Amino acid sequence: MSGVSAESLSGRIEAGPDRLLHEEILEPQFRYEVAHLLPWYVEAEKVLVLEYLRMGLVTAGEAACLRNALDDVTAEKLTADRSANMSDIVFAIEKHVLGALTEPIPAWHLDRSRNDLQACAQLLFGRAELAGTAESLTRCVRAAHALALRNLDLVMPGYTHLQPAQITTPGHYLAALSEHLIHSSRRLLDTYDDIDTCPLGAGAMTGPHLPWDRERIAELLGFARAWSHPLVAVASRTWVLQVAAECSTFGVVLGRFVTDLMAWTSDAYGFADLPDELAGISSAMPHKRNFPVLERVRARAAHLTGWYVDAALCQRATPFANSVEVSKEGGAHVADIFGTTRSVLSLMTAALGRMTFSESRMRAVCEDRYLGGTLLANRLTLVADVPSRAAQVISGSYIASAVKTGRPPGEPDPDLLVDMAARRGYPLRQSQAAAVLGDALSPSLEHRRGHVGSPHPQAVRRIIEEQSAAMDRLEEQWRQRRTTVRGARHAVDDLFQAETGQGGH
Repeated sequence: MSGVSAESLSGRIEAGPDRLLHEEILEPQFRYEVAHLLPWYVEAEKVLVLEYLRMGLVTAGEAACLRNALDDVTAEKLTADRSANMSDIVFAIEKHVLGALTEPIPAWHLDRSRNDLQACAQLLFGRAELAGTAESLTRCVRAAHALALRNLDLVMPGYTHLQPAQITTPGHYLAALSEHLIHSSRRLLDTYDDIDTCPLGAGAMTGPHLPWDRERIAELLGFARAWSHPLVAVASRTWVLQVAAECSTFGVVLGRFVTDLMAWTSDAYGFADLPDELAGISSAMPHKRNFPVLERVRARAAHLTGWYVDAALCQRATPFANSVEVSKEGGAHVADIFGTTRSVLSLMTAALGRMTFSESRMRAVCEDRYLGGTLLANRLTLVADVPSRAAQVISGSYIASAVKTGRPPGEPDPDLLVDMAARRGYPLRQSQAAAVLGDALSPSLEHRRGHVGSPHPQAVRRIIEEQSAAMDRLEEQWRQRRTTVRGARHAVDDLFQAETGQGGH
């Protein structure tokens, strides 16, 4: 045992933390909280000073002294000390403030718990990170839209089951990507609003003894509401699971889009390219240009699912009360989740901003493959009254025969279509067959001009316009949330000014 005294903080134990606990657990946790949570601890402490002032437990002068001491708290001035603060950030802040006072203030830290303070600092951090992640999503959406609008008219093969399936365009595909990004931003906004509930003032589990005004505390911290039940406020870290789940879901779907981009930028496809600045090389094969940036995006997106599982397992089967297992170990990767999500989005935004598509390579595949079988079958029904299932069989038979004889899609054969239809008991006139074939098997999108959601440039432009309007609305909603938080900080400064004669620093 270390023999370090802890009597200055608690009479219950006589020794501070063992050196092993300090090195393996407490000091790393201290560094993490100083790096990510310190401003939020200080913000919460200031609001609690205003509550002491409201309850008449400190004077205006004492409140001003406490506020000045809290403003002096910086990362450089806090150290994980086994003897002085038990390597705990809350104790370290307390010790720093007490050391800055010229006279003791007996009521400061009266009726207080680290449980709700820690829960509040973590949630304030999470809420701010959510808003920052939303900004990254917005930038990625805008990049996807810009790339889509530059490539509305380029035809390319769309794939199902890894086989060429239908004619599409890069613009149409990228509009699907931006739809996912917008959905993710909307889901994160819903999550933000759902978790925008303040735990501060809840105490340890059954509520404090003093008449803390928890709704006022919530308002001063920019929360929409306070937790009505104190146990839920300090025991629950459901918000961590909610955020991790949304980021995990986002990452899973984004990884599927990146898989396509990885294929398209490969030499086997040659549909898309990135500049040298976003490329890599092989040390042994000088003929290669690799795109590890896309591999990084897909791999980092996978971490998001791993961290969701990590958070869920740390909470699973634990008692519903405050515990370090849930509150600290269970949130050990929250900063990683947000940081990685934003990293993935930044890398994706850069790739989309610099990506180009090869019109010749994409068109060549479209002209070489039979991608209009569905349209051919539809026309057999609409023009020649062939029942739809039979039309599918005739269309497939025509294509199979044409492929076998080496006839390209751009050279329709009405006689062959008449023969395939006749074999199945559906006589066609030669003029009917010619009308049915038309441009059905060519890489044209004109027949999709008026179809909502189709890859026709006009339809895709409408989709992007609708998405852009939806993104504008989401941006405004996020701006309102950030404005509320900034307004709360100003309100705290104004209250200190009004009550103590000292404003912000």
